Amino acid sequence: MQDGRELDDMDRRLLAEIQRNAMATSQDLGERLGLSASQAARRRQRLEAEGVIAGYGARLEPSRLGLGVQAFVQVQMAAHSPDAARAFLRLVGGLSEVVGAWTIAGQSDYLLRVWCRDLADLNALVHERLLPHPSFARVQSQIVMDQIKPDGGVPV
Repeated sequence: MQDGRELDDMDRRLLAEIQRNAMATSQDLGERLGLSASQAARRRQRLEAEGVIAGYGARLEPSRLGLGVQAFVQVQMAAHSPDAARAFLRLVGGLSEVVGAWTIAGQSDYLLRVWCRDLADLNALVHERLLPHPSFARVQSQIVMDQIKPDGGVPV
């Protein structure tokens, strides 16, 4: 950790519980961890203040929102200038379909995780919004057939 303080086993157990259920009350956490509710609350507050817990969110069911196609899109840049990178980041930042973006090593420069309603929307995203970008050399998509392991938390 930043201040040199290491997480103890109880911190790690608490973090694992919070990743499973971020809405768990201090009472719930205390019962699961063998702590009082106030001890669990203090630990949680400390981990939040230290930035170990970066925030809370809800997991949504994509199919219930009309999103039927998940894909990973690899982008290879033709230009690697700072201006091209900034333009790419502006483009990606404005695309609601892009739910994750990473800089990667290898043939591609970026990996995007996208959700679209259907294949026609994925096609439009790639051909009408990504490929026209002036600094793109190549875009390659992999369509997810089935997600065999759900998104999980980080190992603690």
